[in-house]
Amino acid sequence: MSGYNLVTTNGITQKEQSDVHLRSVDLNLLTVFDAVMQMQNVTRAAQSLGMSQPAVSNAVARLKIMFDDELFFRYGRGIQPTSRARELFGPVRQALQLVHNELPGASFEPKNSERLFNLSICSPLDVRLTAQIINAVRQAAPYVQLTIKSYLNDNIEHQLRYQETEFESANFHRLALFHDELVLAVAKDHPRIENSISAEQLFLESHAVVSLDHKGSFSKPYYQSTESIQAIAYESTDMNSVLSVVSQTYFVAIAPRWLVQACNGTLNLKPVPLPWENAKRACNLTWHESTDRDKGHQWMKSLLKQFSLSV
Repeated sequence: MSGYNLVTTNGITQKEQSDVHLRSVDLNLLTVFDAVMQMQNVTRAAQSLGMSQPAVSNAVARLKIMFDDELFFRYGRGIQPTSRARELFGPVRQALQLVHNELPGASFEPKNSERLFNLSICSPLDVRLTAQIINAVRQAAPYVQLTIKSYLNDNIEHQLRYQETEFESANFHRLALFHDELVLAVAKDHPRIENSISAEQLFLESHAVVSLDHKGSFSKPYYQSTESIQAIAYESTDMNSVLSVVSQTYFVAIAPRWLVQACNGTLNLKPVPLPWENAKRACNLTWHESTDRDKGHQWMKSLLKQFSLSV
């Protein structure tokens, strides 16, 4: 007889004890938890599951006992998850997706799906892509729901990992869709800058930027040195505000050429080439590796990749 077993005090191995505990759990409750987390409303969750509202309410009560936590609290006409529920949502949803993806006949039908997708598109790229993405999704999948945020917050890695946002660390994949050409945005009547600027002059000017302490700041990569930071005279949370100020002052701002040209008819702006050998910025599509086998996620990534050819 070879090998040893680690035995608990009741004569059951740890693995056997774990299996017994798992068999005592109603795993159907996890699908209810997932629906309630997504809908944050018991009535809508019941409709999505094809269950009665009392049955879902009863399941939520049993979930409270299972996890020894309230999980949800009333908020207005809906409910809000507790911090514990938010911690559980990602792992539970990933587990359910893994099981679903392995079931025979599992598929994603865009024309009939009512799935909710969450995207974040950093400003100013949201100006360029949001309407195109909404229209493309509506045409290909008329019942799919889409929620888009035009900002990233400090919790973006958690959101990606736990799929609060569909789309940085070894667990994340990234694909460059296209590259934006960057220019210096200046007022058309700027007294010192006409059609070009030298590297020496660039940071002698007063700069307007998207706040460097703002998560996902467009400007942050270009203001790393002491010299460049000292040139900052105005900070905003929004690139459109930055360009508006630049158009009315002698400040300058680094921005995508397409955005400066788009504002040409409404703002007193002109694009000036930057004095850098490589003045381009990549637009990256980012997602967590756990979604790679999710057929719905694969469809959404395929749709978004089309924009690498259309911009």
